[in-house]
Amino acid sequence: MKSFNLLCFLAAGLITQVQANESPIEGYTIEEISWEVETTPGGPTVVLNGTVEKVLSQLREINPNYEAEFATVVPEIDQPAEQATEEEHASSHLAKRGDVVCGKFPTAYANNIDQGIKYLRSVPGQPQRGPGPGSCGQVSCSWSSAIWWCNDNTFTKVLPSFNNIADVTFSYTTAFWTWEDWELELDWAALRGINLILAWVGYEKVLRDALREIGMTDEEILPFFSGPAFQAWNRLGNIQGSWGGQGVSAAWIEAQFELQKKIVNRIVELGMTPVLPAFSGFVPHAIQRVRPQATVVNGSQWSGFPQKFTEVPFLSPLDETFAELQRSVISRQMHAFGNVTHVYALDQFNEINPASGELGYLRDLSLHTWQSLKAANPAAVWMMQGWLFYNNRDFWNSSRISAYLSGVEVDDDMLILDLFSESEPQWQWTRSYFGKPWIWCQLHDFGGNMGLYGQIMNVTLNPIEALNQSDSLVGFGLTMEGQEGNEVVYDLLLDQAWSAKPINTRVYFRNWVSSRYSGNFTVPKELYTAWDLMRKTVYNNTNLTTYAVTKSIFELSPDIDGLVGRVGHYPNPTSINYDPSVLNEVWCLFKNATKDERSLWQNPAYEYDMVDITRQLMGNAFSTVYSDLISSWKSEARNRTASIISQSQRLLDMLAAIDKVLSCNENFSLAAWISSARAWGNTSASKDFFEYNARNQITLWGPTGEISDYASKAWAGLISSYYTPRWSIFVGYLAERNVTSYNDTELRNKLRAFELSWQVQNRVPVGHQSLEIVLNIERAD
Repeated sequence: MKSFNLLCFLAAGLITQVQANESPIEGYTIEEISWEVETTPGGPTVVLNGTVEKVLSQLREINPNYEAEFATVVPEIDQPAEQATEEEHASSHLAKRGDVVCGKFPTAYANNIDQGIKYLRSVPGQPQRGPGPGSCGQVSCSWSSAIWWCNDNTFTKVLPSFNNIADVTFSYTTAFWTWEDWELELDWAALRGINLILAWVGYEKVLRDALREIGMTDEEILPFFSGPAFQAWNRLGNIQGSWGGQGVSAAWIEAQFELQKKIVNRIVELGMTPVLPAFSGFVPHAIQRVRPQATVVNGSQWSGFPQKFTEVPFLSPLDETFAELQRSVISRQMHAFGNVTHVYALDQFNEINPASGELGYLRDLSLHTWQSLKAANPAAVWMMQGWLFYNNRDFWNSSRISAYLSGVEVDDDMLILDLFSESEPQWQWTRSYFGKPWIWCQLHDFGGNMGLYGQIMNVTLNPIEALNQSDSLVGFGLTMEGQEGNEVVYDLLLDQAWSAKPINTRVYFRNWVSSRYSGNFTVPKELYTAWDLMRKTVYNNTNLTTYAVTKSIFELSPDIDGLVGRVGHYPNPTSINYDPSVLNEVWCLFKNATKDERSLWQNPAYEYDMVDITRQLMGNAFSTVYSDLISSWKSEARNRTASIISQSQRLLDMLAAIDKVLSCNENFSLAAWISSARAWGNTSASKDFFEYNARNQITLWGPTGEISDYASKAWAGLISSYYTPRWSIFVGYLAERNVTSYNDTELRNKLRAFELSWQVQNRVPVGHQSLEIVLNIERAD
């Protein structure tokens, strides 16, 4: 947190001991903290003043059953931490706060501060800090160890604000992550001020055990689950089961849950709140063997998938079995992780429609879902994505949205993610979701697309406009489908969350570049210039016909038309909304930066960015080569055949060059993706199944290409083994056919035969090359 941020928390990692009547920062005034809290679950709120200890004392006087009703775990604070030995106090238990941000403080006991932090996490309610600048209030105080909150704004600030990461990221990016991968991600999130984060790993074990409890067998349950690369859509009720192998095993489910324990524990350690999965209602067909009277309806068909893999059974929330399973799912997680959260992710109609649009029916669905959550955890908050109101807007008119949301009778018991705020905000026409708390989210990336892209104007101006116009906006978040590059736009929004005014992007980009490349050298001026050029062009898209990250056409199945300049988000956008020559200048600036600073070649951030920029530059050029080829093929010139042959070879040579560049950095590697997938298997069959999952998601996305190329990647190895053969088939076909004899079905069949055969291969090109050498060679060529 920078010193100019809205808030300065003297808490986690900032150990302090201050007298109650002494300001922690010289010159700052002291005012009591105000807390808006419920006295009974779902009851009216009251505003109480003082430290959290004082507020809890007042709440106990108002409601003697307060802790029991809210399931609040209040730490014992009547035993001082000084029982530790003097030697312990002199070492790890004492830490002195420096004067880096907020001034000088005496020492305090670290475990007392940790206890205070845990104390604060257990207390529901919204603390309010009056306007500053220069105003502090004591949040907690026990045994000479205090936590203060200071406000340098000119307006009152209410906590908490929220940030989160989207559901499907767990399949597009993190499907095969290990604990080491998650450690880095959680550090990344915490360092950027995220305080609410989805912890969705391992849900299959929780649901399996809940279904076992009502009498179902593993033989009935396990075939319902989808493979790791597709499990997000299984949880969201879009697909069921697996294709391409044996399916998931009990061993894998157990291993994922053990990983989730580490993830949740680290989230809490870092001061963030995990969002855990709730039971949404999606169940195997076989549930009706043990509950024959249960009300189960088949969901709608999704994205052209065969019936056996879609139309997922949905257990009605009005059925008593729904509440029973909800209680089991929530209680099992509380038992495994502790009382670490009150926020639960629950989406029932992601890209599928309810069985009826009748308003009473929609209200009853959400009412009983909400009641099941509150019965399982009286403090529960239902977090849902608002994507359905945009994606299925033909169904979700204003009346139906209002009816569905009205079932949650206490507004603060729901938290809605306005999932695509930067391009397709829904909060205005839904009147801020009819008063429900909501989060302004940047989606930005569909399917893990890798093009350089951003909307920095929308990401800085629009959130502040929303903050000024909507009383129920409570925070900002990231909901990208895949986390693949473009890190600056994510950092920008997360920093914007701490500023009351739109960030000056020129200054921000300069500071960001200094941070990204600084080390034992001075950042060359060429890098500042290059990033400022991209700030004004590549990352400043204002043409919202293309409203998300694009991809290069070489990732798409070849065709004689319809590839260049595509807009929207699916079929995959390929439009370039800036002058492509800008990237030529950017590339030269990046290259020239190494002349005076040779150590850049060993800088990981520079290497990544140089590979990424080169990938985009060559991908843009590929479109020109492709267009020239199609023009020659359609022409009737005498040298038509020679031109087709020449341009076909040029196209294939360019693919080889792109593959070579990408092989210089492991972040652009098919081998790394497949290796991480196979590592989760404990038998040859399970390793092969996970590899099939990994291959299928980034290519056909379905047993027979139902969402083909949606999650394609510009990766070394994928270009040489998949894209190049497809384009070879295409140019070979063009050489054999003229415009009159061209048969699209014949070509599609040739391509699909290869694509299906690639799914079951187990050969992955590997090899790492020097970026400096490769770029010099390609430049010379």
